[in-house]
This record gives sequence, structure tokens and C-alpha cells, in this order.
Amino acid sequence: MSAADSLEKIRQRIDAAAQRSGRRGEDIRLIAVSKHQPLSAIEKLAARGQQDFGENQVQEAIDKIAQLRDRSLEWHFIGHLQSNKTRYTGSHFSWIHTLDSLRLARRIATSAEDAGRTIRLLLQVNVSADPAKHGIAPDELFPLVDELLEADLKGIRLCGLMTIGRRGAGESESRDTFSALRSLLEQCRQRFGSSFSELSMGMSNDYEWAVEEGATMLRIGKALFGER
Repeated sequence: MSAADSLEKIRQRIDAAAQRSGRRGEDIRLIAVSKHQPLSAIEKLAARGQQDFGENQVQEAIDKIAQLRDRSLEWHFIGHLQSNKTRYTGSHFSWIHTLDSLRLARRIATSAEDAGRTIRLLLQVNVSADPAKHGIAPDELFPLVDELLEADLKGIRLCGLMTIGRRGAGESESRDTFSALRSLLEQCRQRFGSSFSELSMGMSNDYEWAVEEGATMLRIGKALFGER
């Protein structure tokens, strides 16, 4: 099955899951995880209306973005961001899903200001306490947001939270993880304001559960493009 055909089927499943949770499919942003994919594959999806693409490696993303600048695409950085790569973020990415420190936020803000742009940020929370995953612990979230807001950094905007479910987790555990992140977002909204609106959670194996638990952004690679 081609990526374009897979895209249509995934959109249908997103719509159905959204309806089951009393929401609309068009309110959920599908991010095509295009790491290690050729430009031709990205262009085919773009031709079918896919606008959001996610990359895990800065250099690979920079090369792709440069070659696809004539298309109206929105680029998300969804991998672990090393400090020495932050200088590239301002001129290349609209979203970064993996913020986990004030130090990193300062560097991203500087890059964004230099580029004359505003980057939207999500805080990565390691809800499942998986030692193989990056991100802050849930009890570190509020103190970090307090620090970020006190710093009043220009060029960035805090928009929500992101998590990665434990590899191999079943439905019950995955739903618990997603529900916990949704609860944290609701607490952030109550404490810090309505700008906390996005939940980036759900991947190829669990995105329908994520939608039903409140996801607003899905990061889907393998289900779209197939095995690499």
C-alpha cells in the first residue's frame, strides 16, 4: 500500500476515534514522521494535502527543509534536541516537541529571535518513567513551567505537553499514560492559562487510543510509510 493510500486510511481512523470521544477529526493534527524517508515520499503526501512533518535529526531535517522550501509545509522537531543543534531551530522549525529544560529553552529562544520567528514548544514528560525515554518527571513539570514563565523568553511560546508511550505497552497501560498526560495538561491550563492546549501523544501502534484520550497531535511514521 502506498503512503498516500495509508494516509487516507489513517485519517479515516482518526475521524472515527475522534467521533467516539465526542470530538472532530479535523481538530487533530497528524504529523507524518518522515525521518529517513526520501523527498519523493514527502512530496507525494504533500500532494495529498499533508502539511505537517516531523523529524528526529536536525541535520537530516535541515537538508530536507531546504529542498522543500517551495512547499507550504510545517516542520516539527520531535527527537531529543542536543544543545549544540539549537542554533538551527529558529530558521527551520515551527514546533519543537521535546523541551525538557530552561537551558534548552533559552538557546531555542535565542535562535528564534535571531531568525525573527516564534517557535511553539511542547514540554516532554516521561509519564511512564521509562529509563529509555527522555523528558522530565511529572513532578518536575510545574516547577519548570514556573521557571520558564519567570524567564519571560522572547521567540518561544509554551503550547502544551508531549509524551512517548512505553514500547510494547498494551491498551490499558497506553491509555493510562495518555490519560495522565491529559490530566497534567488540564492542571497546567488551570494554573498557567489557556495557552496550554496541545497534547502530542500517540504513534503508529497506539494513535487511536491516544485520540480517544484527548490527543491533539499524533506522530505517525511506520503506519504511513511502512517499515524502513
